Formats: sequence, structure tokens, C-alpha cells
Amino acid sequence: MIMNKTIGLLAHVDAGKTTFAEQLLYHTNSIRSKGRVDHQDSFLDTHELEKARGITIFADQAMMNYEASSYCLIDTPGHVDFSAEMERSLQVMDYAIVILSAVEGVQGHTETVWQLLRKHRIPTIFFVNKMDRTGADLEAVLEQIHRQLTPYAVKVNGQLSIANLEEDLVAAVAEHDEQLLEDYLEGSYDTDKVLTVMTSTMKKGDLFPVMSGSALMDQGIDDFLNNLEMLTSTTYNRNAAFAARVYKIRHELQGTCLSFLKITSGNLKVRDEVRYMNSNGEQVQEKVTSLRTYNGEKYTIVEEAEAGQLIAVTGLSSAAVGDGLGELQQRAKYELVPALKSKVLFDPKLSVREVQRYFQMLGDEDPSLNVIWDEALQELYIHVMGAIQLEVLEQVVMDRFKLKVTFGTPEILYKETIAGEVCGCGHFEPLGHYAEVHLRIEPGPRDSGVVFQNKCHPDHLSTGYQNLIGQHVLEREHHGLLTGSPFTDVVVTLLNGRAHNKHTSGGDFREATHRALRQGLEQAENILLEPYYTFKIKVDLDLIGRVMSDIRQAHGSFDPPETHGDQAFINGTAPVATFMNYSAELASFRRGGDRYLCNLAAISRAMRLRESLRVGVMI
Repeated sequence: MIMNKTIGLLAHVDAGKTTFAEQLLYHTNSIRSKGRVDHQDSFLDTHELEKARGITIFADQAMMNYEASSYCLIDTPGHVDFSAEMERSLQVMDYAIVILSAVEGVQGHTETVWQLLRKHRIPTIFFVNKMDRTGADLEAVLEQIHRQLTPYAVKVNGQLSIANLEEDLVAAVAEHDEQLLEDYLEGSYDTDKVLTVMTSTMKKGDLFPVMSGSALMDQGIDDFLNNLEMLTSTTYNRNAAFAARVYKIRHELQGTCLSFLKITSGNLKVRDEVRYMNSNGEQVQEKVTSLRTYNGEKYTIVEEAEAGQLIAVTGLSSAAVGDGLGELQQRAKYELVPALKSKVLFDPKLSVREVQRYFQMLGDEDPSLNVIWDEALQELYIHVMGAIQLEVLEQVVMDRFKLKVTFGTPEILYKETIAGEVCGCGHFEPLGHYAEVHLRIEPGPRDSGVVFQNKCHPDHLSTGYQNLIGQHVLEREHHGLLTGSPFTDVVVTLLNGRAHNKHTSGGDFREATHRALRQGLEQAENILLEPYYTFKIKVDLDLIGRVMSDIRQAHGSFDPPETHGDQAFINGTAPVATFMNYSAELASFRRGGDRYLCNLAAISRAMRLRESLRVGVMI
């Protein structure tokens, strides 16, 4: 029986990830000729924007078969501005391949990728690429992996086989199994047992093989494929009830909406009914009208798909990225979110509704855009990671919708919270209506969002109305009083409420709930939170003083610098508002052949207190 495996390729930009994917596809006879990024003919970078810029922007997939496995290969973006696209792909990976340059080694975005992989507990293999380049140093890169990522990375030379296992590899694997360690110390270990322990330990995320070669020069690819087949396995239950995760949405020119799924159990056929929870918290059941398997740009229409496969379906009108389908009802959570907001600028003669509709389609495909229409100002806003993403979006809108738009200067996305517990009471009682809501609002853990709790007794308010209040607390963003930014990191508890037998309707509790929240915030000490970067800077030793001074002036903080040879590494954090353009400033330090790197990690959900705007609003 063919084993379905989803393998993700991740890397810092320019590590050779797409070239590596081309070699895998060529060696498995999935493509007839190898493309190259610089020749603009790679199999997975098919979009004109990707060809023009020479980087991966959209996470695309390709199919390949090798021995007893069917692999779905996902090539993810390596540029930090498109890291949200990369993170969405993580939800469906069985294994991840992290590509490192043998010259540059571990870079800033590599560490961001690594943290996400460990959070999602995805088994990971390293491939050190570009071993043909001048300055390539496998041992130095391995030392960086041990120091910056994990001490449990182990080098694998050549092809793994029962007859050929190096002593250092056996020793590293034996540390993870008591019986194998005892046998190894006695000099009587079973090589088959070593491979079994290595496979299971790697799958648990306790061991990380490191292989090497050159994708451009076709070195180490056959060995990698052999080792990948030996070390990876999946156990999907094809006889269980259907469950799947939506990881991508795409709108076709004809108006068809495609929902890309990873089936985690059972199977799916055309005309099957699929149930899921929509964005309003309502149970939806819809019929699948077609199934497609994608290989690059091309697709094949199929009648059935099984557990472990990636499939595109039509017919799910309300499904969103991250939704669980069937038995998998839990929605996915994402860590990387934008820290910038930009206004969409377009010709006033254009139909506002048409522009809104186009951007809502883009928002369905990329939820991190968080498309917002400000009714009061009649303005459209989106959230973005950086300037490169805005440039790409401008071209995407023109290519897909023939719409000329530009974007305003990006603004920082702040949020607000409160310092202490308060209570708010909301009344709504115009003629013929009545609702009353009592809420307690208290600070929650940082990055927890808004959490609703219910401590109202059914004797005071019916369960139906209580659930309605909880829905109104969570249904949309509520704005703070300092800057009008969304408030977050609070626990909202329903204490009590009242309704009228004759005059109360459901909409009354929406008004009463919002008034209770507002009154609570008016009594609270309100706090402004700001997004910040985590950074890693590499400079020559003679510039370390200047860089540390720049960080302090930007109100950042950093750990004691680490020195390796004639270079220093500085790790720290700094506000996005003061540090967002520092990469360009650091590049201006360049002299001759020297290189200075400033790797700003993608913004996480983390926000921190902005001390200068901690304000109490009292009435």
C-alpha cells in the first residue's frame, strides 16, 4: 500500500530551497527537465511575480513518487514578508526539510522557522546546501545548529543502510534508547535496531538528521531521497470518520472558490456532505461538488481522496483558512501576524463595492491581511508584514482584477489592554426593548486575546441569552479608549443579566453587551501595547559599539554580544516603530567586501507595554 507523506521545504531566502525542490522532482521522474530560479523556469515558482523577483511568494505543491511512498512537496516562501503564508502550510506537514546555506549557515528567518516547527512539533531534517561554494563549511554550520537551534542534530554522511552506519551516528542515536545504549557500550548493537530507534526518535522531535550537498551541482540528492524514505513514515486511518484541515483558499477567474484540504482521517468523495463551523460559530453542512489533486499549476479531477492526501474541493462556500472539517472541529491558531496597517488608495471613480469585493477575496486567501472597511471614514485598510508585501499586492491586484491601486505609508498596529479588574453595566431600553448586562473585565495573560467566561445563573437569565452575550463579546474586535486600537489580553466574565418577557429581542443584548464593555473600559487604567521585533545582527567587531548604541537609541534591548572569530552576534528586541528600517541602515555600513546582516524575525502575536502611553481614563 502506498504511504502518503506531506513534506514541507523551508529556508531563509536565497538558501537554494526551490533549486533543491527541482532536483527532488527530477530525480523521482516527476519532471522531465530541471528548472532554475535565475532562468525563471522552475516548476513550482510559476507566478510571474515569483519569476521576476526570483523568490517564492506563494506556497505551491508538487507530487512525486519514490519507492513505497507518494510525496506531496510544499515549497514555502522564504522571505519574512510572506512568512504568514509559510506558517499556514505548517498545519498540514508530516515532516519538514530546513535548507541551510553552507556559507551563511543559520540566519534570522531560519530561527523563526525553527521556533514554529517546534511549536507545531513537526519532525525536521536539515539539508546543508551550496557545499560547492567557496567558503562552504559543513562543520561550522553544524556547530551553529547545535548552538542556536538544537543540540540534538546529528550528521548523516552518504546513504543510510544497515551495512553502513558511522560510529558517531550510532553513538548519537544510542543516547535516546537505554537498551541500545547498553548494547552499544558492550559493542554488540544491532544496526537494524539503530535505524528503528533513529526513525522513532526523529518522529518524536528528539533527533534531527543533518545531510549535505549542492542542489545546483546535483550533489547529495540521491542520498537524501534514500534517507528520506528510510526515516519517514505516516499512519493515517483511512477507515475512520472523515476529518480534514483547510490550509489554503484560492479564487479562480471564473468565480470558483477552491478550498485546499489535508485529509487527516477517513476519505472524501464527490457529493459527500461535509460539516464544519463557520466564522459566525454556526454549524454548516455543504456538499462537495468536485475534487482536484494539484501538481504545480496543473490539476487532475478525481472522484475520491483518502487520509494523508492534499486535495482541492469546490462546494464549501463558507470554509476559511484554518477551519477543521468533519470530526476535526478545532480551528487552527497562527503565531505570525502583521504589525503594520496600510490604507488602500484607488481612483474615486471606481466602484467602492467592487474594490471591497476584490480585497475581501484576497483576505479570504490570506487572513493575515485582515481587510477592514471603515464606514465612518469610507476608507479601506489592510494589515501587512512589510513594504515588499505591499509591492507584490499592488501587482497582484493589477494582474488579477485589472485594478490600479496604491497603498499609503504603513502605520504601526497598536493594541490596548487594562491594568486591573473593573466591572461594567450596560442597559438598553428604548421604547419596546429591554436588556441589561453585567460584565467583569480583568487583565489576562499577554498574547491571550479576549477570553469569555460565564458565571451567570440560569435563574437570572436564560441560557440562550447568556450564549448570545458571549457571542457578542467575541464576534468582533472592540476598540480601546486611548487610540481606538483593538483591546486584547482580557478575560470578560458575564456576572448577571436581565431580560423582559415581552420587550426583549436578540439584538437588544448586542447593544447592552457593547455598552457594558465600554463602561468598564471607561473605569479602567488603559494601557497601550506595541508590536516589537526579535532580531539577530551579525557585524564585524569594530562596529559592535555603534550597533549597540543604535539599538539603545531605538529603545531596544539586547543580550550580551557573542563573538566568534572577528565577528559579533547581537540578539535582542526592539519596537517595530523605531526599528523597522534598520536593516537598510545597517547595510549602509558596508565597506568593500564586508557583509553585515540584520535579520528581523517575523512579528509574532507578542505585544509589550509601551510605557510612555500608560494612561488611566476615569469618570
